[in-house]
Amino acid sequence: MRIRAERDDLADLFSRANRALAARTALPVLQGLHCEASAGRLRVTGTDLEITIRTSGEVEVLEEGRAMVPGRLLGEAVRKMPPGAVTIATNDSEAEIEGKGPRFSIRLLNVEDFPSLDDSPTEGVEVDGEELAAGLAQVVVAASSDAARPILTGVLFEPGDQGLRVVATDGYRLAVRDMPGMGMVGQGLVPARGLRELARTIGAAKVTAGLTAREAVFSSDKGSLRLRMIEGTFPKYRSLLPESYSTQVIVEKEAILDALGRVALVAEDHIPVRMRIGEGGVEVTVTRQDVGAEAEHLAGEFTGEEEVLIAFNPRYLADGVGAVAGDKIRLRVIDGLKPSVIDGDDDGGFLYLLMPVRI
Repeated sequence: MRIRAERDDLADLFSRANRALAARTALPVLQGLHCEASAGRLRVTGTDLEITIRTSGEVEVLEEGRAMVPGRLLGEAVRKMPPGAVTIATNDSEAEIEGKGPRFSIRLLNVEDFPSLDDSPTEGVEVDGEELAAGLAQVVVAASSDAARPILTGVLFEPGDQGLRVVATDGYRLAVRDMPGMGMVGQGLVPARGLRELARTIGAAKVTAGLTAREAVFSSDKGSLRLRMIEGTFPKYRSLLPESYSTQVIVEKEAILDALGRVALVAEDHIPVRMRIGEGGVEVTVTRQDVGAEAEHLAGEFTGEEEVLIAFNPRYLADGVGAVAGDKIRLRVIDGLKPSVIDGDDDGGFLYLLMPVRI
């Protein structure tokens, strides 16, 4: 295989495909990118067997062929080349990367060891790619990263009110986003780790999306993202959503994020941040015996009969506030022990439920 293309175009291809590679794997071939050049295009595939990213771009094909090249080393070598055309040529054992002066030689992996991947077409529907990516970004913050609880590492795709609903939870918080008018073929649990890569790999104005019993497939003119579905039953989350709240406060989103940033100077995740909600807004305090304390008042619009004292994990609280799309957030609470909800005061499509910390 021998191809020539602009450095930035190649770097973009390899960067997107590299996002599928696992940091650690027992199979060395899964640290590589499968590169195939033919008919004026370079097709690049990266996979860890759970996430598969395929992408391609126009190149000058000087010699057709395929090769298995260590992905991250290839991507970094191309990125560090001088601006301009870069040539990549492979033989039986090495890939040579040449630019305007520098030359890299990289030992190849065995292309025959690359796993056979399902590339069959999947029925899908065209959706607004930007809206889908934005909605997923709001909910994946609530998904667990604990591999011992695989069901909680996924995002539930299901029919919602006149459209698509996506839901995620790690047992301590729950994020729900409704996207009215967005169709979707199939439903099930999709790995959150893979969904985090959607915007950075195949994100586009229009995306075709479809779910089968085995895979979720998203594609655009930039390529495809295939994610192996998670087997199991998602928790019955609807019973967790309170029907009414006795107290609410609306505050500026940036103000509370800035306050939580200052809280982090004193407290780590396991130190709760206390919020006294009452007339005039919210009193935010945190105390750590061996370090010190921080306290401040945030102005807000209060609705309720009496003030409420409640405490949260500061990182979980910041995740929920940051996920709200608008400039203001609404915090609705019942008391210091029951779940509270964060959303935008003018956005009915997203909510973030958070369990308080006992104090």
